[in-house]
Amino acid sequence: MPWLVAMFSIVATETSVLTFVSIPGLAYRGDWFFLQIALGYILGRILVSILFLPRYFESGITSIYEVVGQRFGPGMQKLASAVFFVTRILADGVRFLATAVVVQVVTGWPLWTAVLIIGGVTLLYSLLGGIRTIVWVDSFQFVLYLTGALVSIIYLVAHIQPNAWEAVRQIVEAGKTRIFHFDGAFIFDVNVAPIAILGGMVLSLASHGVDHMMVQRALACRNLKLAQRAMIGSGFFVFIQFLMFLFVGSLIYIYFKGAAMETDREFATFIVQELPVGLKGLLLAGVLGAAMSTLSSSINSLASSFMTDWWKRISTIRMSQAISFVFAILLTCVALFFDESDQAIVMVGLEIASFTYGGLLGLFLLARGKKKYHTTSLVIGFAGSLATVFTLKYFGIPLTWFIIAGTGVNLLLAVSAEKIYKIGTRSKEPEARSQK
Repeated sequence: MPWLVAMFSIVATETSVLTFVSIPGLAYRGDWFFLQIALGYILGRILVSILFLPRYFESGITSIYEVVGQRFGPGMQKLASAVFFVTRILADGVRFLATAVVVQVVTGWPLWTAVLIIGGVTLLYSLLGGIRTIVWVDSFQFVLYLTGALVSIIYLVAHIQPNAWEAVRQIVEAGKTRIFHFDGAFIFDVNVAPIAILGGMVLSLASHGVDHMMVQRALACRNLKLAQRAMIGSGFFVFIQFLMFLFVGSLIYIYFKGAAMETDREFATFIVQELPVGLKGLLLAGVLGAAMSTLSSSINSLASSFMTDWWKRISTIRMSQAISFVFAILLTCVALFFDESDQAIVMVGLEIASFTYGGLLGLFLLARGKKKYHTTSLVIGFAGSLATVFTLKYFGIPLTWFIIAGTGVNLLLAVSAEKIYKIGTRSKEPEARSQK
């Protein structure tokens, strides 16, 4: 695939309807602090291009979890792949639900109707074209929802009273353009600049380095150099994208004169109440584009991982389509099962990636080295990583630290367990020789 198309697909895949709706809300209620995290995203993708992409291209793999299998055996490959399955099905199923809720608000359809229509259309083109179709359609959807943001900016600038320059002045004076924060608790405040940038970097390193859904797009490029260009370029485009949506949120704040609104409903309220017919449809298409690009990528990457990591028989197009259909049904069931009013469950679904990314990142970092590890040592490290993240969640530690702590604990426990295992093995050798 052309690297530009792959780059747009990466951005579209990671942009869900939650980003489309929530980012303007952040600017409406606060400022542009989220750009700190976006800076971390750029740094994280540079690290992915250095640490992981060369290994993936050298290995000639289809699924990135084959790298784990080559180093530690098929058992660990299946474990990493299974964790990916759980992560994607829960996280993207909940994103799917969030999309259906927005469509329900705009169209008045029942929630189950919105879920089935969105899922049915997405599944149809996913089955017909595979990764090539999905990457190209992702690119078109990226242009579509970015156009929606641009149209919103133009409309707001044209209709804000008394004029656009006065609106910009008010935004600046209200502190809405502030990016870097240096006040607050160092550990517990995720908006403090060093923590926000570090958190964004580690999250991007994990999501774009050890999550097959994201890496799959880079692997579709012709060679390593083009894949690195697509990966790093996507970080800069995400930064621009966030900047546009934050600017939309700030303009909406001036447009509505700072009126109190329901959290994360600011942009949706503007679309439904203020935009004329036609523009409203374009923005709804942008919402659907943001959602369907994530959903189609999830279906395809799940099927790709299953066929490569688990299905050890002859692969056929028909079998791949059947597996894709099964994963689409699972994602749809998650979207239908969860209640949109149950915010606690929704948040757990959205945070699930951060629960597992630390364990996966630690496993891939171990795979980069040449040292051999017993399967038990690796499993102990992975289990310890999960236990650590759940503990941090229980004590209210911010999400930023989940991946960092999970990765560190995984590495520490795996290395320690391997040393203990080798010491135990050496102590048994003299005894075995004496018995002989």
